[in-house]
Amino acid sequence: MTPLIRSATSDDVPLILAFIRALAAYEKLTDDVTATEAQLRRTLFADAPVAHCILAYADDTPAGFAIYFFNYSTFLAQPGLYLEDLFVKPEFRGHGLGKALLIHLARLANTRGCGRMEWSVLDWNQPAIDFYESLGARRLREWQICRLTGEALARYR
Repeated sequence: MTPLIRSATSDDVPLILAFIRALAAYEKLTDDVTATEAQLRRTLFADAPVAHCILAYADDTPAGFAIYFFNYSTFLAQPGLYLEDLFVKPEFRGHGLGKALLIHLARLANTRGCGRMEWSVLDWNQPAIDFYESLGARRLREWQICRLTGEALARYR
């Protein structure tokens, strides 16, 4: 099986949403998914998209995806690449597709002059943690994520 990585197009929105839902099911967060096809089209495929998507294929079969965006490091005075989601269907795991997605993004980060590439991983997801560390990723245990969402964010309108 030879992995093929390509940029998603607006025609791929139903597939992207299916991958998002599959990822949420794996992470036991299905109830948190409120994304719609219309929202994905508006945010991923507008004139100025806020995020980007790549797809991984095993031969001709869609097998995984990654959503990413660019941020900025003031300490480095360089852009960074943030990997929001990475998912490979269970039946395609262990065949190099996740690695191909990450390497594709690392190369993109280098091409774009990024000083770093970052992502989060759930603390219980040991297979993912082991995989990331095998590629040389370092977990930053001293940093914790803070989030305003829903009503907490809306109160500052």
